[in-house]
Amino acid sequence: MPLQTVAPHRLYRQIAEQLRQLMVSGEFAPGSRLPAERDLALQLGVSRPSVREALIALEMEGMIEVRTGSGIYVQQVVHTSARSGMALDAELDADTPANWGPLEVMSARILVEAEVAALAAAHAQKSHIKAIQTGLKKMQREAARDEVPRQGDEAFHQAIALACGNSVLLDTVQRYWQARHGPLFERLGDHFERPESWQAAIEEHQAVMHAIEARDSSAARKAMQKHLKQAHKRYSASWRRAPAR
Repeated sequence: MPLQTVAPHRLYRQIAEQLRQLMVSGEFAPGSRLPAERDLALQLGVSRPSVREALIALEMEGMIEVRTGSGIYVQQVVHTSARSGMALDAELDADTPANWGPLEVMSARILVEAEVAALAAAHAQKSHIKAIQTGLKKMQREAARDEVPRQGDEAFHQAIALACGNSVLLDTVQRYWQARHGPLFERLGDHFERPESWQAAIEEHQAVMHAIEARDSSAARKAMQKHLKQAHKRYSASWRRAPAR
């Protein structure tokens, strides 16, 4: 049989696999509560964001359940989930942005999109600024209808990337949004996105837009950094169930 290409697992998949095996072996019995996210990170020698990404993947498999104000519990369907997890592993290990770890993506965005915003402040034309304004207005309309304003959010950030004048950076930002539409990111949003968090995000977007309109690269960079750091913080908050929408 010919040798097959070896695809390295992303860190969160390695963590998920280790936890899954502990559940299957009975080390973490069905119905038992997992150690706190912080404790898991210490024991595994990894970051809390990587642990959170692994837990999201395990939740998607049905291996664990997050209970409001109580903790994260092993499900009764461990063996069935372990088999279905193999199929999900194959899907999540595909080398596509949709399978990037959500919090890892957010960390990268803090670095890259801050500079994209600074460049946009220096190079944006009137049409670009209008597109940025249109994206923000769309966010506001979506939020006013009690919708998750993701379409406006994407339009806003893509408009800034287009305004920066660098096609490679534009492509990079577009790939971040491919990741944003992935199953892990969507599940993370189900837990942590709320009307109040989106209202805060809209205000942060306004600060970015005003800096770009003022042609102030330094202010645009700082405003985008602040926004994305706050977004990362919101996704790293204590676990709780989102209300039904």
